[in-house]
Amino acid sequence: MIERSARQPATAEAPIVFVVDDDESLREALRSLFRSVSLRVETFGSAAEFLRSKLPDVASCLVLDVRLPGVSGLDFQAELAKANIHIPVIFMTGHGDIPMSVQAMKAGAVDFLTKPFRDQDMLDAVAAAIERDRSRRKDEQRLSDVRARFESLTEREREVMGLVTAGLMNKQIAGELGLSEILARRPGENGGSAWRSAEQAGEQIRPKRASCRAGANFHEQSTLSAAGRPAA
Repeated sequence: MIERSARQPATAEAPIVFVVDDDESLREALRSLFRSVSLRVETFGSAAEFLRSKLPDVASCLVLDVRLPGVSGLDFQAELAKANIHIPVIFMTGHGDIPMSVQAMKAGAVDFLTKPFRDQDMLDAVAAAIERDRSRRKDEQRLSDVRARFESLTEREREVMGLVTAGLMNKQIAGELGLSEILARRPGENGGSAWRSAEQAGEQIRPKRASCRAGANFHEQSTLSAAGRPAA
């Protein structure tokens, strides 16, 4: 939760709040509110004006009015999703209804605030939105790192990795590829991180497959026993 405190200067890496509303007085009020808790803020009078701006590569959120000139806030939310712009949205409106709020939340909005709203309600919604964006960015960075590590593997290491994630043990991999077990266990130095990720994935898969094999063996033995049992 964000609470008002003594104002401190915002840094270039600090989260940023974008406000889109055609009411200038409200834009200025929100600018003052967010700055009071050391948040960077940029305000816009229309959706088109917002799209013309360059979005910084930091955690951020969008405080968006439902009624805007040219395009509604709900339609703009849909356009952002189509454009692959993943920014958490907080809606505010003086003319909202339940179907409108349901539509917004189903489309991924963080909150739907009715004017006039409490300052703390807005600050709480912004805190949740920024945290959501931080988490998304971390997930995307991890995925990017995995892809980079995979690209660093040699062709043979990728073959080994595929067999590991398929659940094969080291001896089985060595047999499949005609390698010694030590080579199957330890691929090149440059792919170590990616290999460890694959090996961990393989360890998660193997117990499930072993369980399935055990179940199949039990079923087969039960069937054979039933077949050999004399009729009553």
